[in-house]
Amino acid sequence: MQKKLKLAVIALCYAPLAFAQTDDTQAQKNATTDESAFTFTEAQLGDNDDMSQNVTIIGSNNNMYAERVGFLFSPVRFRYRSFNQKYNDVHINGVLMNDMESGQFRYSLVGGLNQMTRNADNVLAFENGGYNMSNMGGGVNYNFRAANFAAGHRVALSAANRNYTMRGVYTYSSGLTPNGWAVTANLTYRWANRGYVEGTYYNALSYFLAVEKILGDHSLSFATWGNPTERSTQGASTDEAYWMANSNYYNPYWGYQNGEKRNSRVVNDFAPAAIFTWDWKINDDMKLTTSVFGKYSMYKSTKLNYNNTDNPQPDYWKLMPSSYYNVFDENDEAHRTPQALSNWITAYSVFSGSKANRQINFDQLIYSNKMAAKNGHDAMYFIQAKHNDALTLSLSSALNVALTPKSRWNIGYMLGTNKGSHYQTMEDMLGASSFHNINTYALGTYTIDDDRVQYDLNNRNGVVKTGDRFGYDYDILVTKGFFWTNYSTDMGRWHANLAARSGGVQMQRDGKMRNGMAPEFSYGKSGTAHFGEVGGKGSLTFDAGHGHVIALGAGYEWRAPQASTAFAAPEISNDFVTGLKNERIFSSELSYQFHNSWLHVNLNVYYSRLSNVTEWQNFYFDDINSFSYVSLTGLKKQYYGAELAAKLKITSTLDMKLLGYIGEGKNTNNAQARYMNSTKATYTRETAYVKDMREAGTPLTALSAGLSYHNRGWFVDLNCNYYDRIYLSYSPAYRYGSTLNHRQQIDGNVFDNQGNLREEAVAQSKGHGGFMVDGSIGRFIRLKGGRSLSINLMLTNILNNTHLATGGYEQSRSDYTGATADNVKSRVYKFSRNPKKYYALGANGMLNLTYKF
Repeated sequence: MQKKLKLAVIALCYAPLAFAQTDDTQAQKNATTDESAFTFTEAQLGDNDDMSQNVTIIGSNNNMYAERVGFLFSPVRFRYRSFNQKYNDVHINGVLMNDMESGQFRYSLVGGLNQMTRNADNVLAFENGGYNMSNMGGGVNYNFRAANFAAGHRVALSAANRNYTMRGVYTYSSGLTPNGWAVTANLTYRWANRGYVEGTYYNALSYFLAVEKILGDHSLSFATWGNPTERSTQGASTDEAYWMANSNYYNPYWGYQNGEKRNSRVVNDFAPAAIFTWDWKINDDMKLTTSVFGKYSMYKSTKLNYNNTDNPQPDYWKLMPSSYYNVFDENDEAHRTPQALSNWITAYSVFSGSKANRQINFDQLIYSNKMAAKNGHDAMYFIQAKHNDALTLSLSSALNVALTPKSRWNIGYMLGTNKGSHYQTMEDMLGASSFHNINTYALGTYTIDDDRVQYDLNNRNGVVKTGDRFGYDYDILVTKGFFWTNYSTDMGRWHANLAARSGGVQMQRDGKMRNGMAPEFSYGKSGTAHFGEVGGKGSLTFDAGHGHVIALGAGYEWRAPQASTAFAAPEISNDFVTGLKNERIFSSELSYQFHNSWLHVNLNVYYSRLSNVTEWQNFYFDDINSFSYVSLTGLKKQYYGAELAAKLKITSTLDMKLLGYIGEGKNTNNAQARYMNSTKATYTRETAYVKDMREAGTPLTALSAGLSYHNRGWFVDLNCNYYDRIYLSYSPAYRYGSTLNHRQQIDGNVFDNQGNLREEAVAQSKGHGGFMVDGSIGRFIRLKGGRSLSINLMLTNILNNTHLATGGYEQSRSDYTGATADNVKSRVYKFSRNPKKYYALGANGMLNLTYKF
């Protein structure tokens, strides 16, 4: 035993390949899994990146709440415990898949591969897994080995009225053949000429191929997959625009060009990936798994931009009726004159009268560019494309040992490197003949001959053609590695888990353009930042008998900041954020479970505390008349709440199911803000009064009651869900100390008579909550020869509640003009009263037909 253990440790340290093993019966177990447990919705897959994206998928066979919540509440983009997705780890064959730059996992990496992601090992925050120390939001490991899929053919056809309208899936698995080979393949196509929201379309092909060879106690497996996708997106807008368009699904991103619909925001996303895994069953009590993973992701998102002209966005604030007449303050006589009212009526009539008036007029933009070209001017309007590409290589290895029949020990490591390439290209000049790589926003401050207006001093006044890079071009280089271990043991009625993790991260910027705003600190490589990481956690579970189980867990970690928030103004310079520190994370949980023949109850309460959190934003700031790059440092956060799941067996075929979540996720202090003016490259320090700002884009209250009927191949499910406390992403600029002083000068209601900040003056914008009724009905039919046919109709928002917000953001613009004591004037349009929102889709559904043979 000791000799084999030494060999295993040697192999763990030097094996050049990859990771993860599950029980031999996993394929048979997965064959009976309910489809809702593995079918990702459009929201979960991040099919609209302009919406809240940090969706956490988590499930556990030991926790009924975690098992159901990810799918049930997905139409409103629910996040587990309101955590950022970087606190939920996703693995494939033991390799950590979370992006090394942002820490998040983008589910579009496995988009369309629902069948492939059925084979999963889910681990909650204080459970031990065989592939890592679990994160604060838990983790999941997908098994992509060919032999792990049930043998046979599977054909599925779907029709829907969601982001895509048609889907076709074909899956084949050979199972493990007598000579030790297994092959599994999948091909999926999703398509929509028009999605649920007008002006959107969808076109995605997903592929998967896995091969495995069993060689005695060893297994070698290879899997490759990808999801080339082109899709157009929906833009958030204000309630004023939705009201005038008579639809909460008004989309300002599209219009007509030569009579054809065109969307200005199109995403092209393709991340071909491959993984090679070596499994070594050393003996019945010891397994070693090693995996090497590679991925090259290509992500491009287009946007309509403008140059020395008016903003062409059809819902631009200056086109809104409320920019002429103050609809919010009856006492504002200066902005409620008869002429102001007449202007309001005119603007309302124009926007609401014709659909063409509230869409992009591409033909007009092209005509304007052609006229400008005749006079020797650069493009006034153009389509730019932002690129985020990444080359990722990872190596993971894990040794799983059954020390005794009642105790297990796991140990492993992960090494990885990532090169993230960020740049901007010219997608379409819209009829213009010229464009130069200069900072036109800075021309009001500097002359055309000044170096500071040059985006690249190494190529002054560079002429930009379609496909050329301009504006910015840089790489973010990240290398990370860590060791982890966990130990679990049974001691009578007690079960104990212990886990630890230690490692480090280094990050660096490599600029490809010498920006005139930072000529000495933008081109070439920056210094390298190094951060160590360490953490541990433990849990204790007591089986009290008669179906009662109580568990307590706690953990503490130092986690490195993410590279995506580590640079102060990455599009301009190599500067790191000032005061960048490790996050300090304390997490805890107390849970109770009761299970008997007719009742199953899960109750969890949790508390997590974070400090030294760094956040980063980029937006236009009125007070400096420029875009700004903002770093918020020294943030403290708390997450706490209660979760309940219950299943009551009414009859042998009818169950009542309850699910509930009431929680908080908020800042507990004000932050230090430091922002760069993009047209001057100067930094300003502010205090951002962001205490009590909540996590956005997820309901902090979510309740569900449902009935589930399953009998003789029939199943019917009906759920009534209620969502509330849906906060929008807050604007730090609206809460800067200087901004509050300007607002006090204009409104006089920001501070009380004692100089204390009024709570309502910095209140965070919210979306409207409400009820949503969802249901499904289906039939599973067994046919001769081991074949089967299943029919499933899933319906969401059956009562067509179109006023349920799923997220959005406050506008980072001011309610005043000017930014000094002698020129601050109130603006008619109130950005603070007009946040931009997204709304849950109205009545929608999907019909699935599946044939297995």
